[in-house]
Amino acid sequence: MPYIALRIDTAAGAADGWADALLDAGALSVDAADALAGTAQATEVYGEPGVPSAEWPTTRLTALFAEHADVAGALEQAAAALARTPPRYALEAVPDCDWVRATQAQFGPMRVGERLWIVPSWCEPPDAAAVNLRIDPGLAFGTGSHATTRLCLRWLEAHLRRGVALLDYGCGSGILAIAAAKLGAERVCGVDVDAQALEAGAANALANAVDARFVAPEGLPSGTFDVVVANILANPLVLLAPRLAARVRVGGDVVLSGILEAQAAPVAAAYARWFNIAPWGSEDGWVALAGSREREHG
Repeated sequence: MPYIALRIDTAAGAADGWADALLDAGALSVDAADALAGTAQATEVYGEPGVPSAEWPTTRLTALFAEHADVAGALEQAAAALARTPPRYALEAVPDCDWVRATQAQFGPMRVGERLWIVPSWCEPPDAAAVNLRIDPGLAFGTGSHATTRLCLRWLEAHLRRGVALLDYGCGSGILAIAAAKLGAERVCGVDVDAQALEAGAANALANAVDARFVAPEGLPSGTFDVVVANILANPLVLLAPRLAARVRVGGDVVLSGILEAQAAPVAAAYARWFNIAPWGSEDGWVALAGSREREHG
């Protein structure tokens, strides 16, 4: 159905209060942007112009209402809740749109390696013979759109041996675990502290017809893996170094991502007690480290 957009300009410091009040008054959503960057053309403008302030930057709020809503009344209600005078405002008609299709149009198949593609469920694989990962955007991190994920996927494509056991620590959507299973890993497990990530990983594994287990850290059984991959952030990776090292068998590999270039050295130093580790690849200012475990204890 069509909608009505209400547009007001307010001091940046008051924007959150206005947004909350408009939502309480019936707005379906409220968007905030720099007022100088606004480009929408209003159909009509109402109210007296406010007095601009040189001390406070201005925020433009755009509140979306149902087509037949009393938008002016909602603005008065919001102003009363804030004990303020209703500001000058503009109204704009927003045509109906198939929002699902509009969102899907932003995500198409993405090639991340020589034979590795990420393909949303609403698209056909560009190369049926490739290794196609069926992953849709969702609540959990890991759709391949971020450089840190792509670096890990490229390492797996280049170095993963068939028949190995792999642990994906901080698995998010499960994309790395699923890629490993499709590339020939025999035993695959994903770990995450977020219950939604574990649900997403299990659902994505089912959609890709692979056998992968997803558990919380306390649910991970004892034992080691041939490969441990962790795409998290630098500080958690440093803190997790002993725990992750204990999960890699001697001669096995660790792959670490989520690391900015300036953070690569301290993260590598945290793992140097166990691994012959070094930067493996970089993209957009992010670095992936990789190395083999040389000894049992640090």
